[in-house]
Amino acid sequence: MIVVLTTVPNAEEGERLARRIVEGKLAACVQMLPAMKSFYVWEGALQEDAEHLLLIKTGAEKYAALEEFIQTNHSYTVPEIVALAAEKVSESYLGWLQASLK
Repeated sequence: MIVVLTTVPNAEEGERLARRIVEGKLAACVQMLPAMKSFYVWEGALQEDAEHLLLIKTGAEKYAALEEFIQTNHSYTVPEIVALAAEKVSESYLGWLQASLK
């Protein structure tokens, strides 16, 4: 299991992406966290924007398709796409996740 992180500029885009990701069986679950403030450098200038963080729970075998989906459907030119391996996962949750991706 992996958890993929991506940020979106608003709740509407986050909800649209989350629904399509789960409906397409690219992930078993997507959680959207409340608005936060991000600070980063873009095109040489410090930026400060409100964003939402999506936590996308999926299997490692789905990563390539999920990355391609995000790249294609995200409004950002360079969306954040970071995958973290889940070191420990309960058997029952992992079983549900795997069944949800079939």
